[in-house]
Parts: sequence; C-alpha cells; structure tokens
Amino acid sequence: MSNRTFTMIKPDAFKKGYSGAILDRIIKEGFQIKALKLLKLSKEKAGEFYAVHRERPFYGELVEFMSSGPIIAAVLEKDNAVEDFRKLIGATNPAAAEEGTIRKLYASSVGENA
Repeated sequence: MSNRTFTMIKPDAFKKGYSGAILDRIIKEGFQIKALKLLKLSKEKAGEFYAVHRERPFYGELVEFMSSGPIIAAVLEKDNAVEDFRKLIGATNPAAAEEGTIRKLYASSVGENA
C-alpha cells in the first residue's frame, strides 16, 4: 500500500550543493516526489516544527541551524514509504550510518546531517 512521508534537505546539504544528488537518489530508490518547495525557515517556524524537542539541550542550536539557510521540503510517496525512507537516510549520526545511506554520503555531523 502506498503511503507518504516528509523530508527536508537541510541548510548544510543545500549550501554544499548536494540537493540534486540527494533528490536523484530518492527518486532512484522508487519514491515519487509529490510536493517540493525551496524555502528559508524563520526561527519561529523552525521552533514550531521542532517543538517536540523544546526541552532538550540541543533545541536552540537546532532552531538556529535550521533557520540559517535555505531548505528543500518534500513530500514523498512509495509503498512502505516511512520505513524505506528511514533506511535510505540512515542513522542521525553519520559516523554510525550504514554505507551508501544519504547521511553517510552527505552529512558531516549529528547536527549537520543533510
């Protein structure tokens, strides 16, 4: 059964020019891009999006980072979209991510994880 998931190409990956390669990889893995938008999050919008992390020590740094430059927001569709996309992006920490995952290939740290 086809379902959808949301993703963002974060400011670090956008700035380094990885957006095209990341989107190409997503498509090659069988995802359909149903919506795509380039935007810059305000600190307020980033704070709202990550509100679930408000009490965590990294929240302020996360909001600063996510509002530091353009992002690409996308809605993806595929059978088993959520589980398959989690496998494709890899672990939050790129050092722990499996070879060939998006974060292993394009992320530089836990904070700047593509």
